[in-house]
Amino acid sequence: MGFLKPKPPALPAVPPAPEPPSDELSPEEKERIAKEQAAVERRRRGRKSTILTSPLGVQESREEELETLLGK
Repeated sequence: MGFLKPKPPALPAVPPAPEPPSDELSPEEKERIAKEQAAVERRRRGRKSTILTSPLGVQESREEELETLLGK
């Protein structure tokens, strides 16, 4: 029964693998990455300074302890 079945076509040749990217970065890429990291640190530091609570709870300011003209 095997002589009645047609033979499958030959598979195409496998293309060569592409070259892996180089690990070395250009000076422009290094500068761009450094600027991005500095901007992230600036934003992180800016947001952290606006948070008025700590793990211990709300930190009251010294101004609230002072007497006012209307009394305490």
